[in-house]
Amino acid sequence: MLQKDPNKEGLIYTAKINPSVLLDGEKPRLIDEWQDAPELWDAVRSYCDENHSRGQFILTGSTSRDVKTSHTGTGRISTMKMYPMSLYESLESNGSVSLSDLFDGKEKLERGCQSNLKIEDIIFAACRGGWPESVLLDDKEAQLAIPKDYFHQIYTKDMFNVDNVKRNPQTMKAVLRSYARNISTLAKKVSILEDVNSTNSISDATLDDYISVLEKLYIVEDMNGWCPSIRSKTAMRSGRKREFVDPSIAVAAQGGSPKLYNTDLKTFGFIFETLCIRDLKVYSQAFNAEISYYHDNLGLEADCVLHLDDGRYALIEFKLGSAEIDDGANSLNELERLIIEHNNKDNNKIRIPDLKIVITGTQYGYRRDDGVFVIPIGCLKD
Repeated sequence: MLQKDPNKEGLIYTAKINPSVLLDGEKPRLIDEWQDAPELWDAVRSYCDENHSRGQFILTGSTSRDVKTSHTGTGRISTMKMYPMSLYESLESNGSVSLSDLFDGKEKLERGCQSNLKIEDIIFAACRGGWPESVLLDDKEAQLAIPKDYFHQIYTKDMFNVDNVKRNPQTMKAVLRSYARNISTLAKKVSILEDVNSTNSISDATLDDYISVLEKLYIVEDMNGWCPSIRSKTAMRSGRKREFVDPSIAVAAQGGSPKLYNTDLKTFGFIFETLCIRDLKVYSQAFNAEISYYHDNLGLEADCVLHLDDGRYALIEFKLGSAEIDDGANSLNELERLIIEHNNKDNNKIRIPDLKIVITGTQYGYRRDDGVFVIPIGCLKD
């Protein structure tokens, strides 16, 4: 049952004086924005101590605002991060290729696969985003308005709800736009600072604070570099790759649109990478996966390294069009070759990648002779 009501003030007051009343009723019971009434956390914990069946409550919140509770909930309450909807969840990916089946060796793509999405569909999906409200709307212009509104709310309202610290809305807007301009790149913080200071005047520490707020709001989620010992340390790049949790926020910050990207696929390529990373995070969440990237100063890279919690991992490249597939596959094969070469020389062995995948914006997927899987984003699921 959704514990979300127009009489929010009354519900919060009830939660403060007698929270157990709100726990009665049909289970499982969904309590939205529980952080507005922290007493509910302790009430749920006590309820779980008295009633030992699992899965009775789902507590959701839209920010990571620090909330004081009497107990941590360890052993009673498990936490997980919620992402926007993937293409499979929005019923746009046909789900013909399972990520878990690929890792388990159950999927060989012997018959290939085919996506139902054309490039125009992928562009629209990225601009619209994975917001449940937009997926439920029939009008496409109304769908595209949702992320624009979210973008506006971030710097006019949401950033003040994290810790009640006074911040400048125009500065936050500038930070968001700079992040969007540098999406899916290894832009250094000094570059973002210079970008923001072209219209504002902030210090390095202030920029850190604004980025921290965006992380707490789950707006940005940068990727760290994977640094296996196959190159000298001086050749490795370990800076943060700038990423949004959903590509539509970057689109809104850029002032982008389907019409714009349909004629500028080069720029959309960076948006496409963020779309793919979002979906991979959703599909691999059950594995407690970690996502990073590989990049060295000699130009060798893997856009994504997907590590599962059992040690298995995949090297992944994102390529919008078919003309780029060979380059992506060659990079992955070269990285695998360097790992094998390292293992032949060093006792400190590095696991050979379990999968090599090029995720594309094309319609057809297959397994290449060199073992690289070519998979359209419109075919993937968990």
